[in-house]
Amino acid sequence: MTDIQGQISHKTARRRHHWRRDLVELAALFTAVAVADGLSNVVAHGPDGPFLLVASAVALIATAVFHIWWARRNSHSPPFPDTGGTSDTDATATDDEGGSTPRETALWRMRTTVRDAPGSLAALCTVLAEHRVDILTLQTHPLADGTVDEFLLRTPAELSAADLSRAVAAAGGADTWTERADAHDLVDAPTRVLGLATRTALDAAELPLALRQLLGRCTIHSLPAVSLTGRATGETAPVEGVLEATVMRLRDPSGGAITIERPHLPFTPTEFARARALVELDARLGPRVPRGEDVLTLPEGNEITVRRAAPSDLEAAKALHERCSDRTLGLRYHGPVADADRYLGHLLSPRYGRTLAVQTASGRLVALGHLLWDGDETEVALLVEDSWQRRGIGSELLRRLVELAVEARCDSVYAVTQSSNTGMVAAMRGLGLPLDYQIEEGTLVVTARLAKSPRVSSTTRRG
Repeated sequence: MTDIQGQISHKTARRRHHWRRDLVELAALFTAVAVADGLSNVVAHGPDGPFLLVASAVALIATAVFHIWWARRNSHSPPFPDTGGTSDTDATATDDEGGSTPRETALWRMRTTVRDAPGSLAALCTVLAEHRVDILTLQTHPLADGTVDEFLLRTPAELSAADLSRAVAAAGGADTWTERADAHDLVDAPTRVLGLATRTALDAAELPLALRQLLGRCTIHSLPAVSLTGRATGETAPVEGVLEATVMRLRDPSGGAITIERPHLPFTPTEFARARALVELDARLGPRVPRGEDVLTLPEGNEITVRRAAPSDLEAAKALHERCSDRTLGLRYHGPVADADRYLGHLLSPRYGRTLAVQTASGRLVALGHLLWDGDETEVALLVEDSWQRRGIGSELLRRLVELAVEARCDSVYAVTQSSNTGMVAAMRGLGLPLDYQIEEGTLVVTARLAKSPRVSSTTRRG
């Protein structure tokens, strides 16, 4: 594979050798000899010999310094300056005369299935080289009747996903899938998996996020074994898990099952093994919530503490419900007030998201903020005790929840409330983010877009 990459990389292509350059160098050599002979005669026989000798030495030193500066500037410039986006400039692309011309490039993730036969990968790499495509990383996923090759590519900006898929199909690739990549993908697979394992080990709420980043764009559902009403749901999975093309089911360490769906791309046995290993790591470590708290001072001088909530806060959360009015509970849970306590076990579990708790100096819980993983979407929800409302606590919680969503690389967050809940609407507007409003029968859904540009993907299936 190293030899193939060396052949296809345009950055290592040698410049053409020109006979004109040899002629110029030879003429310069004869000129230098003639000038040296003349200087030697002047130094030996002329009255200003020592002065001319010193001047010649200074001129030679200045010429050498200029030559070193020019060589470093034109021969060792970085090939790909970091632009922080999905496209950058190739500063070492060579033209026919041997010079360098900048060229816009883009990053793509591509997956294709090839025959498990000698020369299949070489044919694919040759076609990519013909289109000036640079292979940055390559992973192979063996199958029973072939091999799935996953590439991270740097391509000319004008090369579209459709053109790339057609070129790969001509080289024998089938079921080709492409997606725009970004700077986060410029990490090799072992490093990325170790990073995801570390995040999972530190925080149980990271498992769904780690699985999503490990497997790409997919939908993850954590299905509990017991419903909110206390009835068994029958949701479970074998210890070894189940893999069925575009769906995999894994046993949830906290009970129930984790279902992962990716309709646009079947899972490979390698991906299934990696996902199962992450879930097994989570099961061995048990329940865990990272420690840490921030003490804030409200405008009137009261101090509050913001920290991560855990299942151990269940009784304090029930006491918070008892102190809240029916209207406050109704705006939060959109259903019968008597059922509010049933949701707390789900909300405080790190499996379904992250919850922030606000407590007073005496330790009383006065507010909760939830960031909930809802398939491939993310919901935010707030509950603030009546006597502590209108003090900026809800806005502070919402801001922190959005920061957590950005860290999790979510594209957007949404809040479900009633159109009369002016406090929640004001808090969402205070984020300073683009908002979308959807009203249906008195229910208001406000969506805040976090990503500046969506990821573009396309799938081409070929037999």
